[in-house]
Amino acid sequence: MILNRQRTVPVSLRSLDRFGQRLRQTLDLPEDSLTVCLVSEAEIARWNRAYRGKNGPTDVLSFLGGGERHAGTRSGSRRRSRSRASAEPAPPWAGETDGYLGDIAIAPTVARRNARRLGRGLALELRILMLHGALHLLGYDHERDHGEMDRLERRLRRRLGLAT
Repeated sequence: MILNRQRTVPVSLRSLDRFGQRLRQTLDLPEDSLTVCLVSEAEIARWNRAYRGKNGPTDVLSFLGGGERHAGTRSGSRRRSRSRASAEPAPPWAGETDGYLGDIAIAPTVARRNARRLGRGLALELRILMLHGALHLLGYDHERDHGEMDRLERRLRRRLGLAT
């Protein structure tokens, strides 16, 4: 589900929702496993301060479901152990996504600035942030995992047509 709680940047919710469906299919996640909420720069700055102790806005925050309140911005959750026996190798998050993973908050104004700085469009940047936030909800933490999340994110970007 995609919610738009900001009014500054026009965003195609239909297009983001279609990408969200592809993202969930690619990650083998249930239909209602996460919510993406587009929020104002002021709102994400308040959350960044409250949950990460950092002043100022950021582009994306991930909030784990199940009552845990842990935020991550291109940083975040803890890596959980995963295992599943099968004939085919399962993705590392398999077996842990039976319920609601959590929420991803994205500030389109910050995303737009970053997209311009990086020379890409806003639509692409929002999709990249959705993927990034979903990986945090799955337990990846690029600040602590010696590049594991970054490598996985690059592979998934290529698979989802987000490579830049």
